[in-house]
Amino acid sequence: MTSKQKGWKEIPIAGVCWTPTTEYLTGDWRTFKPVPDLQKCNKCLLCYVYCPDGAIEWKREAEKIEFNYNYCKGCGICANECRQEAIKMVRE
Repeated sequence: MTSKQKGWKEIPIAGVCWTPTTEYLTGDWRTFKPVPDLQKCNKCLLCYVYCPDGAIEWKREAEKIEFNYNYCKGCGICANECRQEAIKMVRE
């Protein structure tokens, strides 16, 4: 018997989703998106450490951060923790 797992939009209110967020795109939950200012960024990586969704990637070769907007929910923790004010939350 094959059963299709429900996506997050199909789960009832207060339901529990047993699939990790890395297995489905959650970026469409967002109202605000983080936009980095790479000129201000001092590469401390606090945003990377604090991101609860793992949506920030450190590109070692380019020595810069990149946001994976497919998984970013727009919580703003990265912008709040950035001591350089190098991340601004912009309404989509």
